[in-house]
Amino acid sequence: MSKTHTIVKMAGDGTLSRVRGGRKVIVKPAEPRTMTEAKVLAAAKADPDNRPLTAKALAGMKPVARVKTLRRALSLTQQEFAQRYHIPLGTLRDWEQGRSQPDQPARAYLAVIARDPEHVRKALMREPA
Repeated sequence: MSKTHTIVKMAGDGTLSRVRGGRKVIVKPAEPRTMTEAKVLAAAKADPDNRPLTAKALAGMKPVARVKTLRRALSLTQQEFAQRYHIPLGTLRDWEQGRSQPDQPARAYLAVIARDPEHVRKALMREPA
């Protein structure tokens, strides 16, 4: 069996050309097929691995606390994160488990930690004990 190779190049203006037998042939991509909302929903329902969420399933889902995502991104345990950033461990647990939400100053502090965690850590280390 022989293999066929096709070389397609994109020009600066976005047009595609195929090189065939030493000459260029302009390639026009096929127009995208449009689907109605009903067809989109039917296709989604037919996909066994990614069915659309029902209202009941969506209502039963818990949002992941942003502080938990931040802590995990920094590869820290709850205790390490709480100690490093001077947040009471119980407060951190309550935020992560959805029992309470950070107030506005705490959200601002978490945003600063997310932006530059290392500088926040260093600034807190210089703080007198």
